Amino acid sequence: MVVLLILILFVIAGVTSGWLGAELLPLKILEKFSSLDQAKLAISGFSGLLGLFIGISFQQLRKNVTKQINSTPTDLLVSRAVGLILGLLVANLLLAPILLLPLPQEIFLAKPIAAVISNLFFGLLGYNLAEIHGRTFLRLFNPNSTDALLIAEGLLTPASAKILDTSVIIDGRIKGLLKFGIIEGKVIVAQTVIDELQQLADSSNNEKRLKGRRGLKILTELRESFGKRLVINSTKYEGAGTDDRLLRLTEDTGGVLITADYNLSQVGRVKELNILNLSELVIALRPEVQPGEELSLKIVREGKENSQGVGYLDDGTMVVVEGAKESLGQRLEVVVTGALQTPTGRMVFGKLEKNPPTNKSGKTKDSSG
Repeated sequence: MVVLLILILFVIAGVTSGWLGAELLPLKILEKFSSLDQAKLAISGFSGLLGLFIGISFQQLRKNVTKQINSTPTDLLVSRAVGLILGLLVANLLLAPILLLPLPQEIFLAKPIAAVISNLFFGLLGYNLAEIHGRTFLRLFNPNSTDALLIAEGLLTPASAKILDTSVIIDGRIKGLLKFGIIEGKVIVAQTVIDELQQLADSSNNEKRLKGRRGLKILTELRESFGKRLVINSTKYEGAGTDDRLLRLTEDTGGVLITADYNLSQVGRVKELNILNLSELVIALRPEVQPGEELSLKIVREGKENSQGVGYLDDGTMVVVEGAKESLGQRLEVVVTGALQTPTGRMVFGKLEKNPPTNKSGKTKDSSG
């Protein structure tokens, strides 16, 4: 009923505007009609249709805004409003001296143009800052809140924004980390990362094209699963490439850059930024293999040394086995002798068990083949 009433009001407003405004039309247009009343009827009809179209558009906009408001947490709405107000306040404080300057008549438009640009820039800046650091914004106005007290006591650390690079999106494991709550806070995807994924998806190289499409698909799934928690940052940074721009964004926001790129993570740490290397996280979560532990391992290829064979654990850890070169394709009992941690992963060393178990026929396994 309310929807129909709003549409009727828009139509009435359109018809009324057309009827009253017909007399203001140029004579050239009015001369095309036989009488003024005919001109008013024609223009009123057109204005009524225009009012109906505007009313339908307004209804759709109202539904979208209502849906967005209902799905957005109250604290985020408040922080956005506060950020916008603070941005506009800063803009007008900076504009005050400029508006008082006497300018020549030839450039009288400079003041209103400067006012519009300044309000848009600082308003959006305040809005974006509140989008990323909304909870911190609210703590400034409510220092007695539970979160603020816990932070003041050092018992709670405010969640920092997490910035995703191209490699970690294509990797896909970020979905699981977000789903199980291992990574918290806002998730920021820079526009430069989206542009790079689109460029890969449009590449003539089949491998790059598949990576780009996979990355865009994962981004779509993240948007559907986490909604407003995923923030697209459209700030355009100067830089030699995507990595350089991501480092600038991480520095400006004080967030954590999540990457699977070893070189990017090293550069970020040199610049004393907060970096989370997904590969290092996966390595840290792997179960430890202790010397003396027995493994049942299939030898899949030869090692670098003459007598070595190589197998892999279920988590992908490479195991180098002494004396297993002649047992390719066989599953052997191996005793762990040590492990070596490298920047790209962990390598385990082992040797063949001296007294392997017997098989079902009662015969001893032949480790040589």
